Amino acid sequence: MTVLNGKGVLDGIAIGKIVFYQRKGREAVKRHAENTEEELRRYQDAKQREAEELKKLYEKAFQEAGEKSAKIFEIHQMILEDVDFCDAITDTIQSERVNAEYAVKKACDTYIQTISAIDDPYLKERSADIKDISQKLIEILANAEPDAFTSDEPVIIVADDLTPSETVQLDKSKILAFITINGSVNSHTAILARSMNIPAVVAVGEQLGLKYNGNNAIVDGASGRIYIEPDTATLKLFSERKEAKKAEQEQLHCLKGKNSVTIDGREIKVFANIGGPQDVESVLNNDAEGIGLFRSEFLYLGRETYPTEEEQFQAYRSVAEKMKGKQVIIRTLDIGADKQADYFEMPKEENPAMGCRAIRICLTRQDVFKTQLRALYRATAFGNIAIMFPMIISVGEVRAIKQIAQAVQMELSGEGKDYNSGTKLGIMVETPAAALISDELAKEVDFFSIGTNDLTQYTLAIDRQNPGLEHFYDAHHKAVLTLIRITAENARKNGIFVGICGELGADLSLTETFLRMGIDELSVSAPCVLPLRKKIREIRIER
Repeated sequence: MTVLNGKGVLDGIAIGKIVFYQRKGREAVKRHAENTEEELRRYQDAKQREAEELKKLYEKAFQEAGEKSAKIFEIHQMILEDVDFCDAITDTIQSERVNAEYAVKKACDTYIQTISAIDDPYLKERSADIKDISQKLIEILANAEPDAFTSDEPVIIVADDLTPSETVQLDKSKILAFITINGSVNSHTAILARSMNIPAVVAVGEQLGLKYNGNNAIVDGASGRIYIEPDTATLKLFSERKEAKKAEQEQLHCLKGKNSVTIDGREIKVFANIGGPQDVESVLNNDAEGIGLFRSEFLYLGRETYPTEEEQFQAYRSVAEKMKGKQVIIRTLDIGADKQADYFEMPKEENPAMGCRAIRICLTRQDVFKTQLRALYRATAFGNIAIMFPMIISVGEVRAIKQIAQAVQMELSGEGKDYNSGTKLGIMVETPAAALISDELAKEVDFFSIGTNDLTQYTLAIDRQNPGLEHFYDAHHKAVLTLIRITAENARKNGIFVGICGELGADLSLTETFLRMGIDELSVSAPCVLPLRKKIREIRIER
């Protein structure tokens, strides 16, 4: 038995055969170009094709791995359109009179060499993205078939490193675990593995060579250890651990149909977050008691024009009907910052996370906002829908929103269209400003939902998308928890409902803290619903 050590990415045990992911290793050979205009046209065509493929990958990742993972392909889109990167390619074609494939490779190599000289883990991850983008461009230019992995049985995949596009396109039913020779726990591949709930170990090093291809192995995602050709005792130990984890999952399934109630009788609502209608099946399978965050921006991303009122209405209605009376809280569009749609033609901002996003777009582009509100109100006639507004910082914003909502209702009434005039309106509390004036805001709305991801980002002044700052980012920071407590107290004082829909909602180490603060509802990704229900049922508040 050989034991190798790497870095564990996701807790889990996989037992099976090792198969190396083999690439075709295409090289971009340099050749003289008589017609540079033709090479420039080939490059632009390839760039357009790759942009279209990235949109498809975004949608696939959104459905299979969630919003956070899908954002990886938004970053790839930005790199593909990066002015310096594009200029480096076109300048090389024109000045050196060479083929487009070679120009792409040269630009890629130059960028990676520059980045590698900087001791910054975040930038090092960007070099992997640039390599992925460039390799796809070269494949398209060469009219080459993309690398494809096929297997008749589920296996443990080993690669030097897997690009995000390769990871997303793999058939999940044939993957027991990922092992990479290089990579890091913050890499995009690691993020995708976690989102896809597949055990993974990275940075094993060159000690894991091709000679192990086809060998049986155990992958322990918790410790980062790999046991190749394990002896009988080791195989028995990990088989038992794997069965124990399976039994634990089966115990969770026994909680389906039961209330999320503490030992001393306090009932908490456990809702699920979704990105679109395709996620409702997972919500129902995991027995969520409602939907606490429906991210409506999925309707605006990955397309060339604004979604129509009818398109939006059908999507909202579909979800409401499938939920059969359970509450569905739909957040109005949260475009901006890390979620961009070109047809919005937003001006370039130095700091988009602090710029025109979410409700700021809605209030400055009221035609877009009214179209969405019309669709939302029409859908309220078909289910238990509540509407929630993101990035609120003032009472004035809320009052302006309510005036627009009233105007939309009057329009619909005049047209004889059905809607629920008693639809509840709420706001996201995701800025320190909203938390600190939550007493005033609570008098204007029916409910609060605390978005802990942005609340943490804005409170700590740390970009949560920057893995290079992970050791500074502390979601348990006293300032963040204090703002959550203030918000919950003011909600309770004013008799309105308060929930949490950010990642902290699924943090079981904080569940009791949140319940003691007076949080009424926790909205998490669908697979986290039953573990959270189990935790709630083990808590005694009056202690």
